[in-house]
Amino acid sequence: MKRHLISLLAVGAVAALALSACSSGGGGGGTNTSGNYKLSFIQGVAGDEFYISMQCGIEAEAKKSGATVNTQGPAKFDPTLQRPIVDSVVASKPDAILVAPTDVSAMEAPLKAAAAAGIKIILVDTTVNDPSFAASQISSDNKGGGAEAFKAIQAQKPNGGKVLVISVDPGISTTDARVAGFKEAAAADSKFTYLGVQYSHNDPAVAAQLVAAALAKDPDIVGIFATNLFAAEGTATGVRQAGAQGKLSIIGFDAGPAQVKQLEAGTVQALIAQEPATIGTDGVQQAIAALKGQSVKKTIQTGFTVITKDTLTTTGKNAVYKSAC
Repeated sequence: MKRHLISLLAVGAVAALALSACSSGGGGGGTNTSGNYKLSFIQGVAGDEFYISMQCGIEAEAKKSGATVNTQGPAKFDPTLQRPIVDSVVASKPDAILVAPTDVSAMEAPLKAAAAAGIKIILVDTTVNDPSFAASQISSDNKGGGAEAFKAIQAQKPNGGKVLVISVDPGISTTDARVAGFKEAAAADSKFTYLGVQYSHNDPAVAAQLVAAALAKDPDIVGIFATNLFAAEGTATGVRQAGAQGKLSIIGFDAGPAQVKQLEAGTVQALIAQEPATIGTDGVQQAIAALKGQSVKKTIQTGFTVITKDTLTTTGKNAVYKSAC
């Protein structure tokens, strides 16, 4: 009788423990059924207004849903700096991770492992070679944006000429798509000569050096497409150092405060602005849908806005990125 009573007590204890585990609000592995989800946002690089604007969208949408958000990012757009952050975040067992991978190859394995551990992965902005493990991926129409950048040069330099692209590094899905879009559009117009792409490693100083050297070799360049914020910043500096202001058109991708100042000053002639806040909002919505077992959109593509000096205070006003939420 005593042994039977002990057995009953042991079974009851195990059942109670199991019930407690099932009702726990702890994060990770899809075990959170409370709805107070724990989300992590891993930026491509900290301090970039594009990712700050995305963070604003993420935090606002998370607040509506009762979720919490932890945001971290590497000091540079570099997989060797981002991977330790990913590993640390995974160890904290969030319910979902919204992440902008800094390399299509290097970041695939750690993110795939996180998904295998039960964490919902939402790819925002950038992607990896095989994103099948991700619940959803949200990004701009980057190839279309690259083509639009060429159209902007085309409109400003109708007689044609030499054009150059300054990008970040090869192997980044978004900027590679922008380069491809620009290259294809340029190839379709025989009046233009495409000089190829040079890589600044996300360093404005390097971009400035590349542009100055390119203009020394080909002073008749009529247009330069800079594929991200730092490339545009450095390109404008290089053009100014070469004394080529007013002689060529610079089209920048992204619309941070520094680039807007360049647009106002006439150093940059147009900006292709993404919708980072919308990417963040969509990312949270898809993460929570996945956590709740609801229907999820595997891919979402957001648009962009072409901003010129003339449209900066009208149609382009709300497209400018934020420095803080």
